[in-house]
Amino acid sequence: MLKRHRLLFTSLLIIICIAVLLAYIKRPRPVAVVVQEVTQGEVLSTITNTRAGTLKACQRARLSPSIGGQIESLPVKEGDRVEAGQLLLEIWNDDLQAQVSLAKHEYQASIALARQACIMAEVEKREARRLRTLRKKDMVSEESVDQAESEAQAKLAACEAANTSIKISQSKIDVVQAKLARTRLIAPFKGRIAEVNGELGEFLTPSPVGVATLPAIDLIDYTCLYVSAPIDEVDAPQIRPQMPARISLDAFAGKIFDGIVRRVAVYVLDLEKQSRTVEIEVEFTNIENINNMLPGYSADAEVILDRRDNVLRIPTAALFERSKVLILNADGLLEQRQIKTGMSNWSYTEVIDGLVAGEQLVISIQRDGVEDGARAVIDNKYD
Repeated sequence: MLKRHRLLFTSLLIIICIAVLLAYIKRPRPVAVVVQEVTQGEVLSTITNTRAGTLKACQRARLSPSIGGQIESLPVKEGDRVEAGQLLLEIWNDDLQAQVSLAKHEYQASIALARQACIMAEVEKREARRLRTLRKKDMVSEESVDQAESEAQAKLAACEAANTSIKISQSKIDVVQAKLARTRLIAPFKGRIAEVNGELGEFLTPSPVGVATLPAIDLIDYTCLYVSAPIDEVDAPQIRPQMPARISLDAFAGKIFDGIVRRVAVYVLDLEKQSRTVEIEVEFTNIENINNMLPGYSADAEVILDRRDNVLRIPTAALFERSKVLILNADGLLEQRQIKTGMSNWSYTEVIDGLVAGEQLVISIQRDGVEDGARAVIDNKYD
């Protein structure tokens, strides 16, 4: 009888051990979570562009001659630095230069003819004055005096006409020089040659009206760059010129540049299948920051509306349902917490109530199994 009891007890003990082992094996495994301590720091109230902005140059000229012709001179190449007024490209213009030379010679001739006509007018004027004196002494007839005075007036009119012909000759020079200027591309400002579309001897054809073609010379001033970015029409009324801003570029990952709003567009862009936006321009506060930057980079502009320092803050990505977070408590369990928030942006949100500094905040809320009451272990490796 005793032996039977021992056998039953042993069997029951084995069953219990197996059940405990199975329960242990099938128990939910702790979920790995990324945590971050609740800290104090700066929180900004900001407005960010709705789509990627673009880095642009304050001055950029896509230059092409207004007339067609064969390239005779191309003294610059891509990457060259040029000064304002420097010759960039010239089309064959020997015929126009010959016309300028001819017009200048005609101008000199008109000056000489005008001088001759005016001298003769002065001679006739003196002669008429002399005859008028003799007429007072009754030494010449009145008819001779009238004839001399008429001749003097005619010569004076010829002098005035000759002087006018000088102005006409000067205008002819200006006209031909204007035609000659159309064969040359001159740098309108100091900058660097970004692109050259043409070679010596090639024939350039001007763009038809309304048809965009490649520029012969693309000149960019790299000393002044700014970000042009679209802002949602709902946020636009809050933005004013001279507001502080922050600039970030994909090409300079991890770096934030200080900026200031330089312009807010005075109209709304209404593009098909896109939300209505207002373009803003943000320039760099420190000009030295634009070194090695290239126009065309994608960029984001974050306009700062308000700033609070040394406040309790959490990463905005840790929030769900607008005011809930998960905390990893001392027992290794995830605890859902309702909090009261204040100022917020894409990076940080101010915490007014519900958390204290130093608590372990779960920021990997998108992982499977991360929920209230789940057992968790810290694994600070981002997905």
